[in-house]
Amino acid sequence: MDSNEAKGLPPPPPVVPPNLVPEHIKKTTLLPMARRSIGSKGVRTPLLTNHFRVNFNNANGHFYHYSVAIKYEDGSPMEAQRIFRKILEKVQETYLTELGSKYFAYDGQKNLFTVGALPSNKMDFSVVLEDTISSRNNTGNASPNETNDADRKRSRRPHRSKKFVVEISYAARIPMQALASALQGRETDNLQDATRVLDVILRQNSARQGCLLVRQSFFHNDAQNFINIGGGVVGVRGFHTSFRTTQRGLSLNIDTSTTMVVQPGPVINFLLANQNVNHPNYLDWNKARRALKNLRVKVSPSNREYKITGLSEERCKYQMFTMNSKNNKGVVEEVQMTVYHYFTEIRGLKLEYSGDFPCINVGKPKRPTYIPIEHCELVSLQRYTKSLSSFQKASLVENSRQRPHERMASLANGLKNSNYNADLVLQETGVSIGSSFIQVEGRVLPAPRLRMGNGEEFQPRNGRWNFNYKKLVEPATVTRWAVVNFSAPCDTDSLISGLIRCGRSKGINVEPPYKDVFQENPGFKDAPPNIRVEKMFEQMRSELGKKKPLFLLCILAEKKNSLVYGPWKKKNLIEHGIVTQCIAPPKNIKDQYITNVLLKINAKLGGLNSLLAMERSQAIMPLVTQVPTFIVGMDVSHGSPSQSDVPSIAAVVGSREWPLISKYRACVRTQYRKVEIVDNLFKPVANEKGILVDEGIFWELLFDFYSSSGKRKPEHIIIFRDGVSDSQFNQVLNIELDQMMQACKFVEENWEPKFTVIIAQKNHHTKFFRDGFPDNVPPGTIVDSRICHAHNNDFYLCAHAGVMGTTRPTHYHVLYDEIGFSTDDLQELVHSLSYVYQRSTSAISVVAPICYAHLAAVQMGTVMKFEDTSVSETSSIHAGITRSGEAPVPPMPMLNSEVASSMFFC
Repeated sequence: MDSNEAKGLPPPPPVVPPNLVPEHIKKTTLLPMARRSIGSKGVRTPLLTNHFRVNFNNANGHFYHYSVAIKYEDGSPMEAQRIFRKILEKVQETYLTELGSKYFAYDGQKNLFTVGALPSNKMDFSVVLEDTISSRNNTGNASPNETNDADRKRSRRPHRSKKFVVEISYAARIPMQALASALQGRETDNLQDATRVLDVILRQNSARQGCLLVRQSFFHNDAQNFINIGGGVVGVRGFHTSFRTTQRGLSLNIDTSTTMVVQPGPVINFLLANQNVNHPNYLDWNKARRALKNLRVKVSPSNREYKITGLSEERCKYQMFTMNSKNNKGVVEEVQMTVYHYFTEIRGLKLEYSGDFPCINVGKPKRPTYIPIEHCELVSLQRYTKSLSSFQKASLVENSRQRPHERMASLANGLKNSNYNADLVLQETGVSIGSSFIQVEGRVLPAPRLRMGNGEEFQPRNGRWNFNYKKLVEPATVTRWAVVNFSAPCDTDSLISGLIRCGRSKGINVEPPYKDVFQENPGFKDAPPNIRVEKMFEQMRSELGKKKPLFLLCILAEKKNSLVYGPWKKKNLIEHGIVTQCIAPPKNIKDQYITNVLLKINAKLGGLNSLLAMERSQAIMPLVTQVPTFIVGMDVSHGSPSQSDVPSIAAVVGSREWPLISKYRACVRTQYRKVEIVDNLFKPVANEKGILVDEGIFWELLFDFYSSSGKRKPEHIIIFRDGVSDSQFNQVLNIELDQMMQACKFVEENWEPKFTVIIAQKNHHTKFFRDGFPDNVPPGTIVDSRICHAHNNDFYLCAHAGVMGTTRPTHYHVLYDEIGFSTDDLQELVHSLSYVYQRSTSAISVVAPICYAHLAAVQMGTVMKFEDTSVSETSSIHAGITRSGEAPVPPMPMLNSEVASSMFFC
């Protein structure tokens, strides 16, 4: 009997050559589905949205696309792209007649657009910029390493000039008819190119105002927009703009946006804030060197800008350099002197404190140019791209949120101040932008009925509920458990008694723990995290012997970013198969806190806190409750930009115990860094007998559904996918969905379940407002008309109650629907799945399966940080495919079988 027969499923195909997929498993090309209809359920409500109507009256024209090449006068290529816009502005200003009196839109790199053609398909221009800083020669009037008379003469000039050659060559023609078609709700092949031109026009408008441009957002250099979040980092409020094709034509979507920049001003002030010290004497100059590298500074008194390449090795008073100088006889000779002497005696500049600190180097490694640190100020609006600390993130969120009426006022002012309709290039296109928020019709869906313990049912109000005087619908028993404390200050006696008392009031039988709390040995408090965890387990083994606990409550000192968390989870979930819950309790532990902890514990131990009434009634949503239905959530977690060697983590969760749709199992794998598409959903490999078997993610979850649902194979499979952009929709359908279809056919040739695929997007900029109301839209607000996609099946849903800031709706895209849901039924299902999140007593902003996939990916990502990258016997063989020139991805360690089917991630 082969492995599939032992599992109760049909056997795989007969022996075939390795890696050869059977012929009956064929790829099919799928396309996103069109909208069938709009929904009708719910209470209708008028709303405003941050879209602004776009008008257009030049349907017969063309945009002309030109390629731009900028070189030095001697023909060598330019590298300093930050002055490209200045060069092209000079071309526009100097050669307007030669350009046929046409204004152009330039993207700051290699692309230029005009309305109508330029006089020639290829044009060359020469321009001169004053005060240009070139990367080829950064010797300046604050430089101590001038080597000859020519250098000294140049340093005394009030201005420097540089000549550039600009080549403009014809590349393509884009019909403007595409915009006219979009206004009528029709998409054409050229629409993306045409709207790209409009985006370039708006970016150029912002660049001319001195804004920082970050993709499609812009940020003014205005102190009123700055938010100091600590560590030498400043948040800057700005605006995002993008043109959107909707059912009612073309609109401009404007939203507030925030980016991080380095704190402008004196360099020394930035370093003090960055290292959180109160005096320069306490600065770590090695850290300072890393923090300052490649930042731009303005040097006084010349007011010229330079890029920092490093710091001097010696302090300013002792840092020597060589310069050429004429002696009393007029003979040029080399003179050695200190940077301090040069600036104070030769230049006559006063230095108050720089002498005791390193100098800023703005030169090249072999030809340094040293400047005293107090003469350097960091230029404003320099992006900060490193990871933020927990404190900085919290500060940013706290200080950047805006209530709906505040955001509306900010957007209205931003549009007014941008004055797009006065832009000469936009005027030539015939495009104008309205000043009023577009009105849409929303609907407020009723909350689904929930079931608690003792058969009690109720309907949440305002997206919230509680367990006061209520019992959990399926309470677990907390037995054979223990408490461990990693040096956290906590009244454990009060905590344990509270867990037992609150648990019993909710129906959970919390038995007394094994013994007194396992307290960490103070001698290991500062040891490496994995050593601390190992010592804790040695302590438990010495006192418990072979009495392995089923559950461990772990008390940590840090609420976030605890170094112990990763190795602790690895030890429990991978090696020992023990369910564990980590907490960092407050000083004053209240019953509400204990109840929230119990909700997580109950779900991890196999219980259910609440469920949808429809899960126990086949009369509601028959396509889900009467037909075996498998619900899947998918997400991929990526490391931070600074973590170049950290693989991406793909997590897929699947529902179990049908007809439940509130319980899930997770399967997690590693894959190549920054790869968003899951690459091992279907993975046929030959086993030791030469038989082809599937070792992919989807098979593992399918089998779990089959074995936990009365040996029923799913007939309907609903997939929720997070984290993909519009441009990746076809990949989701033709790679991920195709793999899942292949996995089903691999199990049984004639088994063809029906699939529905839904994308959830949070990273968008559409918001909704109630005209005249300061509060957020109510939970359950759905919009599927006017501003949705012209053809595709999409809708916006605000399932949760927005307590702080402005509610961000989730944008759902129904890419594929073989099951054949009606619009109302599908929207109701999505809304209902926002109420089954077992960790919470409120509706969440996105469906629970996606949240679970995200939690599983993040939690197993912390395990990977402490995993040996070599393949061991306990490691899964499911590593991603190898790519040329890249090291193999370290495999994800296998979960212990005793916790693999649990909601360990909850």
